[in-house]
Amino acid sequence: MSPAQIEFYRRLAKGLALQFGPNCEIVVHDLEAEDLDHSIVAIENGHVSGRHLGDGPSHVVLEALHDDERGKIEDRPPYLTKTADGKLLKSSTIFIRDDAGWPCGILAINFDITIMTAFSSTLSLLIGTGEQNEPEPIAKNIGDLLDDLFSECEQVVGKPAALMTKEERVRAIGYLDRRGAFLISKSSQKACEFFGISKYSFYSYLDEAKALADSQRDG
Repeated sequence: MSPAQIEFYRRLAKGLALQFGPNCEIVVHDLEAEDLDHSIVAIENGHVSGRHLGDGPSHVVLEALHDDERGKIEDRPPYLTKTADGKLLKSSTIFIRDDAGWPCGILAINFDITIMTAFSSTLSLLIGTGEQNEPEPIAKNIGDLLDDLFSECEQVVGKPAALMTKEERVRAIGYLDRRGAFLISKSSQKACEFFGISKYSFYSYLDEAKALADSQRDG
C-alpha cells in the first residue's frame, strides 16, 4: 500500500471505531509490506482480539496472499470468528486494491457479539451471518497462527503428525500450503520439526502436494 493509502485507511479505521464503539475492532493489513510477519499498519480497539500495531496476518490474510490470481480473491461478507480467549466475533474482510486491480491491503471489521449471543433468539437478524460454520480462530501473533494451522491439518488428516504416513503428511502439507502457512517466515523449519522430517523430505512432500493439486484442477 502507498503511504497515502495507509494514511487514509488509518483515518477510516479510527472513524469507524468511533462510530461503532469499543466492541468494534478495525484492522488494516498491508499486503505489500516488506515483512509480512508485521502486516498490521492500523488497528483500533485492538483489545477485542488482543492484537497490536505491527502484529502479523490472520488466516484470511494468508489465504489472500496464497490465492494471488486476479479475480480469484473476493471480499468476505460477515462470517464468525473466535479469539483465543473465547470472544465470538462477527467479521467482514474487504480487500483494498491498487489501480491495476490487485489486492494490496485488507480492511477487516471484527465486532464482539459475545454478549449478544446470549439473546440470539431476539437478535438473530442482527448477528446472523447466513452460515452455520464453526468460527474461525483469530491468532494474536504469528506463532499462535502457525500453531492453529498445524492443529487444523491434524484435524483434516484425522491423526497426530507423529502417526501420519508419508501420504498423509503430503496431504497435511498440501493443506498448510493452501492455507498460506508457508508465507510465514521460518515456517518450513517449524513444519520439519512438527512432522519430524528433514528439510529435503519437506520440500519433496510440498512439491508432491502442489503437483497433486495441479492435476486435480486440470482434471
